[in-house]
Amino acid sequence: MTENRVAVVTGASRGAGKGIALALGAAGMTVYVTGRTRAEGGADLPGTVSGTAEEIDARGGTGVPVICDHSDDAQVRALFERVEREHGALDVLVNNAFTIPDGLTDKGPFWEKPLALQSMFDVGMRSAYVASYYAAPLLIERDTALVVNTSSFGGRCYMHGPAYGAGKAAVDKMAHDMAEDFRPHNVAVISLWMGLLKTERNRALFDGVPDRYESFAAGAETPEFSGRLIDALARSADPMKWTGQVLIGAELGAELGVTDIDGSRPRSHRGMLGDPPTFSAAVVK
Repeated sequence: MTENRVAVVTGASRGAGKGIALALGAAGMTVYVTGRTRAEGGADLPGTVSGTAEEIDARGGTGVPVICDHSDDAQVRALFERVEREHGALDVLVNNAFTIPDGLTDKGPFWEKPLALQSMFDVGMRSAYVASYYAAPLLIERDTALVVNTSSFGGRCYMHGPAYGAGKAAVDKMAHDMAEDFRPHNVAVISLWMGLLKTERNRALFDGVPDRYESFAAGAETPEFSGRLIDALARSADPMKWTGQVLIGAELGAELGVTDIDGSRPRSHRGMLGDPPTFSAAVVK
């Protein structure tokens, strides 16, 4: 990888994307931070793209805030045109933008939940494809580069219903198939199953009912752990070793010697939630 590394992290006003962006910034990267929130109060939860970028600067990286609605292909294209003008290439793309509709975690069958849950197919599944499409010419300019789709065990087990599960399974398979196309260009593509995260949303949940969620909170990862994993993977001697795979973050951390910000080692939920999928090696073109 080049010394002046450039990353794009989508959906990084808050949550997993913010933690990933901060960790990459702390590793010295220039990080383009995308999201829709311009100012505090513009969303139900705290966090803005400029706030994330400023914190990246404070940690030694360079944060570049970009207001971008990832449901709008023209805005996504403009984002990567800007990266091309300013840097000419891209080292790391993290497809993290994701919409969380009201009713996602409601109890009951899918037909009793809002039909709007299908919006996860747009900002989530589809947005990962579009961002990768426009980023591809920049990624192949590097000797080696990395694409990460953030995902979860919901791609394999029942989690929040079929809309959520279908979206996560899709980005997992997308990583596998994009890896085949990127392979001749030495661009590694993986899908990363994160554990329960200490995001702004989940912290509010933990604090609201501490007795109920105490055990969950104790085993949660910080969002920055995922960013540390991505940086370690990008810096590894052979990122192509993992290309096309769905990886459990906690297990990748153990393999790469990466710890969370407090020095702890998050534990894998494989035993409770299941194994990552194994895809066929067959290639039909």
